[in-house]
Order: sequence, then C-alpha cells, then structure tokens
Amino acid sequence: MKRASRKRPDLVVSEERGVRHLHVGGEAIQSAMRLDDPFALELDYTRCMMAFLLFHPAPRRALMIGLGGGSLAKFFHRRLAALRTRVLEYDERVIATARALFHVPPDDARLFIEHGDGVDALAPECCDLLVVDGFEDEATPSALVSQAFFDAAWCALQEPGALVMNFMDDDPDFDRNLQRIEHAFGGAVIVFQSLRDPNIVVIGLKGAPAALQWNVLRARAAALEKEYGLPFARYVERLRAMNRWTADALLIVPAEDRG
Repeated sequence: MKRASRKRPDLVVSEERGVRHLHVGGEAIQSAMRLDDPFALELDYTRCMMAFLLFHPAPRRALMIGLGGGSLAKFFHRRLAALRTRVLEYDERVIATARALFHVPPDDARLFIEHGDGVDALAPECCDLLVVDGFEDEATPSALVSQAFFDAAWCALQEPGALVMNFMDDDPDFDRNLQRIEHAFGGAVIVFQSLRDPNIVVIGLKGAPAALQWNVLRARAAALEKEYGLPFARYVERLRAMNRWTADALLIVPAEDRG
C-alpha cells in the first residue's frame, strides 16, 4: 500500500520561550522540545499517549510510525529500558532534523530509525506496541486510517499488545476512523481527550480483559505516576468521559462485542 507521490510539505523549525518546535506542511506544531530538558515530553498529547501503560504495562517491542521531533522515541529510549523501538518515518528530512536539532540519539540496540513507509512495515506479530502519530499539518494521511491499515495493525500486534494513535479532536472523519479501529480490534478500544491539547488518544487492545476494575487502574496509575512523573491518575478519571463503565470497572470490551 504505497502512498501516491506528491509535493513534499515545507518543513520549518521555530523557537519560542525556550521551546523548539517542528512544523510540517503548515503552522501546526508537530513536535516540541524544551531546550533545557530535551528528553521530557513537552506537548500534553504526547504525555497522554503514555496512558497505554495503564493497559499494557510492560511492552517489549515497539513499532512507531511517524517520528516528528522524536519526543516519544526519546522518552521510550531514556525511560523504558526493556523496550526496543523501531521507527519508520516517510520523510528523510524529518529524520535529519530530529537528529540534528531535537537530540534524537543515534541508533543502538534499543532504537532504530529508518526512512520508509510505516504501512509497509506492518507484519504479523512484529511488535506488541504500535504507535501511530503521522501528520502533515493537521491531517492524518489517508493510508494510516484505512480499514486495511487497522486490520493489519491488529495482525501486527503480539498478544497482549496495544495500538496507540493520535487524532485531532476536530477531525471530521474521527467517528469513521474510530469505527474502523473498533472493527479491527473487536471493540477493545479506549478513547480519551487529552488534558490540554486539541487531541484525542485512541488505544486499541489485543488480548485485553473485558473490563478492568477502577481500583486496579488507580493503583497502576499511582505507581506509574511515581515512576514517570506523568499525571496518570488524571488519565484514569478522564476515561469516564468517552468510554463505557460501571461504578466498579472500565468496560474495555462492551458486552455486545464479546465473543
């Protein structure tokens, strides 16, 4: 599933108030790095994407589609010592910029970044964590939201495994895209609005239980918050807004989708 060739978007790097930004194809910020803390997750939505750890706490092999400034790749490399990460980036200029200006480390045994189409990298059980964050300005490439892509994403995950994907909250095709993910993952999909940014994080789960008790999620959140310094407790409470739940549990697989 090759993407059609087209004019490459402009790539611009800007700085403001001690933060370096990457823009691809427009004014929208694709990535941000605080100059005095380059390995931290500066943008709220990237911090929210780490909520996958509530459901898949010990990933071993990650495939990441879309590098940007490398915020998540750097965080994985620095903070998740047991994780090996392979990154596919469609635009070689982005890789060069991330290496030169955003402190992305060189390849080693736990990080490998390559120029290529992430769609073509999907292979059966090639990873247990699939991270998709590919944008041009504020649009997700059509190849990354097709039913065929999400079906391949499910097959690419070992069990247990998680897909975590970033969408803009004003995407006119969001409902359609969410339905496609739910179809591919048998309804085992968690959705929540990021805390501050105009983004929605979608987490598709393979091999997940039908439900998770709130007390279990809160205990995990407390431990993760202590480990990573991210507001996991707020992520847990945010889950109530866009997912099905009872007083006792978050329903990961709705009853009508259970086999």
